[in-house]
Amino acid sequence: MSGHGTPIPMTSRRASPLRGEAHVPGDKSISHRALILGAMAVGETRISGLLEGEDVLDTAKAMQAFGAEVINHGGGEWSVFGVGVGGFAEPGSVIDCGNSGTGVRLIMGAMATSPITATFTGDASLNKRPMARVTDPLALFGAQAVGREGGRLPMTIVGAAEPVPVRYTVPVPSAQVKSAVLLAGLNAPGKTVVIEREATRDHSERMLAGFGAEITVEDTDEGRVITLTGQPELKPQVIAVPRDPSSAAFPVCAALVTPGSDVLVPGIGLNPTRAGLFYTLQDMGADLTFENPREEGGEPVADLRARYSPDMKGIAVPPERAASMIDEYPVLSVVAAFATGTTMMAGVKELRVKESDRIDAMARGLRANGVTVEEGPDWWSVEGCGADAVPGGGLCESFLDHRIAMSFMVMGMGAQEPVSVDDGSPIATSFPIFEQLMADLGANIGRSNR
Repeated sequence: MSGHGTPIPMTSRRASPLRGEAHVPGDKSISHRALILGAMAVGETRISGLLEGEDVLDTAKAMQAFGAEVINHGGGEWSVFGVGVGGFAEPGSVIDCGNSGTGVRLIMGAMATSPITATFTGDASLNKRPMARVTDPLALFGAQAVGREGGRLPMTIVGAAEPVPVRYTVPVPSAQVKSAVLLAGLNAPGKTVVIEREATRDHSERMLAGFGAEITVEDTDEGRVITLTGQPELKPQVIAVPRDPSSAAFPVCAALVTPGSDVLVPGIGLNPTRAGLFYTLQDMGADLTFENPREEGGEPVADLRARYSPDMKGIAVPPERAASMIDEYPVLSVVAAFATGTTMMAGVKELRVKESDRIDAMARGLRANGVTVEEGPDWWSVEGCGADAVPGGGLCESFLDHRIAMSFMVMGMGAQEPVSVDDGSPIATSFPIFEQLMADLGANIGRSNR
């Protein structure tokens, strides 16, 4: 059964050329952070372009539960009237974060240094995901966590009554862990220091600075050292959320594998810590160009044009690029099936603990559609079939994972036979307009059994 209600089986069939503009939703990572920091500022933060998927809406509800006033004006326009750093009230009921690992981990960080208690839960997928990677560093501030075996939700966090600043080295690249520690550091006295050996997406650092926090970032022999001075008064902001590069990945990759396609995806955020997929696709020989580069809301932005690319070659993706494209490996593996030669993806252990074990989920689905896949604990490889030569015809399990479901819908657009997933309902968590957007481009996706 789906963690999102009744399962929605979906089938994607070979499409006519995809043509037109794909206006994808706002960036999910930035949307979460805008709501949370808006709730921790004093006054009204105005947000435009907010992603209105289930994950972000759950974060908005959580901020209301902690005492902020959150108003939806319609059309992606929102207001958050914040309560200030340290001003969170104790919620009166359990905080349900749905499918969102980002939401629950960032919110835990934001409340962990206030003298309040909150209990968190989620859907069937989220409740299987490990939380110790966040609760361990939060314990250093003085917070306590009690959850199910293996550090899993439902979980109660008892915030630190007298928090202390910490110095923490993130053991594996994770923007969620880094951000949770920084958010906790906001209400701790003194300086909280986070060290990451590999740079991860830096939306939190950029946005904290925008809200008026004293934060510095320095590259050293230890790695990337981020120092945050605690107990600032955050100032409300006007935030324009750029369009999500992780969502843009799906129409872009669909155009690359569907004969005759030419798709423009306007206004995509190209933060260097998020754009690894697009550079990887170019390395493979994809006809992908960046048009009209500009800056919006402190983030680099451009329009992406993707055209059918029958001559792509498999490559070894640089492991150091993993942090900048960790959510895009599922759809990259689909593109790899339409290339020639082997695409090797290493240094991706993080994929084992996302909404699903994404390496296992994609390997199963690719094999069901006639593609050869090898895998190890932190790597996998896809043997390309070549353009217009992916057999398809398989039924894939989505494992309650939106990116798995959308990746196999992309595969069906270029495969010889239709590709199906058992449940496409999780797509609504991050990309609620996915089906309509792809249909407007010419895709043939149906809600039906095979």
